[in-house]
Amino acid sequence: MSAAPATAARPRSFHAGVHPPDRKAATDRLPIERMPFVDRYVLPLAQHIGAPAKPVVQVGQPVQRGELIAEPGGFVSVALHAPASGRVEAIELRLHPNGQMLPAIVIAADPFASQRLAPAPAVDPAALTRDDFLERVQRGGIVGLGGAAFPSHVKLRVPEGKRIRHVVINGCECEPYLTCDHRLMAERPEAVMRGAEIIMGTLEAAHGYVGVEANKPDAIAALAEAAPDSIEVVPLQVKYPQGAEKLLIDAIFEREVPLGGLPIDIEVLVNSVGTTVALCDLFDRGAPLVERIVTVTGPAVARPRNLVVPLGTPLSALLKHCGGLLPNARQVVLGGPMMGMAQKSLDAPIVKGSGGVLCLDRDAVTQLREFPCIRCARCVEACPMQLNPTRLAQLIRAERVDALDGLHLKNCFECAACSFVCPSRIPLVQWMRMGKAMLRAHEAAAQS
Repeated sequence: MSAAPATAARPRSFHAGVHPPDRKAATDRLPIERMPFVDRYVLPLAQHIGAPAKPVVQVGQPVQRGELIAEPGGFVSVALHAPASGRVEAIELRLHPNGQMLPAIVIAADPFASQRLAPAPAVDPAALTRDDFLERVQRGGIVGLGGAAFPSHVKLRVPEGKRIRHVVINGCECEPYLTCDHRLMAERPEAVMRGAEIIMGTLEAAHGYVGVEANKPDAIAALAEAAPDSIEVVPLQVKYPQGAEKLLIDAIFEREVPLGGLPIDIEVLVNSVGTTVALCDLFDRGAPLVERIVTVTGPAVARPRNLVVPLGTPLSALLKHCGGLLPNARQVVLGGPMMGMAQKSLDAPIVKGSGGVLCLDRDAVTQLREFPCIRCARCVEACPMQLNPTRLAQLIRAERVDALDGLHLKNCFECAACSFVCPSRIPLVQWMRMGKAMLRAHEAAAQS
């Protein structure tokens, strides 16, 4: 791989993809504010990919903001910390944003507490062994904040015989409506660069890149001013899903991650902007992950905002702070409109992977009639992974599980570009999700 991507007059991009309206104007110029503390926080133990965290507190126990309340439940797991000082009110099943009732720690906040994190000395990552560094990241509760919530210490652990030469910081934020990463880059560019240098130093990577879509010129300018010589800010074409890590690599380096492979296979590691700043805060301020930036927006909320929100804050309290839902509200989505998850109750809390709360009105949520496929191939042209969504949907409908692997269904990352362009309004991404569930069940049965 070349040491650096060639500079192009036109912002780089990847093959295929779609161009949904970005709808970011309501919040892309709004500075980040802090959400006031509320009476009660609900902390699901499963806020990341992998094993849920294990409680280390008991009901009735007082806790301080930033205190460990649940330890990692295994290697692919991270710790959980109190977002507010108070008392453990319950450890019980509570509604998770995924719609399930899952174990959670409920904290009743102390109304008289200052709610400040206890000061902690900075830690020099360069003075730590690789294992000590990764343990601190795991114990700090750091996960991917771009939405997937994959434990960061697992991603940063480079297997024997592998190396990382290039670190890419993902500042694309290609989902419509969302602006939390945009504001973070514009307001804290030095922290982005500091976090990138921590990752590069730990992994002994020679070069760093920050990929940012060209519709964020203020963020690009702020990052470029803060960037050291070893890190390049790369403007990218505005296109969805530019922020998918394999497509981001394609756009910057004009190289594809091998089929079924990972970025590490071509000596690249990708981290989101939010995760990168969280690593900076962990080592420079001793701050575990107890809060995150959330964009609250959409046509059905009174006052759109970019907010720093303590984890576990109920959606109802968050929306109340933003003036509440308007009378024509129809749906609340956690995340963006392409890959987000509609919520069945405002009792669900903000979790580590919650980058946005999208409030949609009746005009935005219309029940469209589905028609038969007309073989137009628009889904094939839009798919960034070069799959054939309509053929896969046919096989899934027919329960032809044996044929799904050969058409590389596992490479689908459910970006919903296929559903977006389908003139017959076929919910193709839902069929892809169903097909992958069928494939997992088939493989599990074969191994039993």
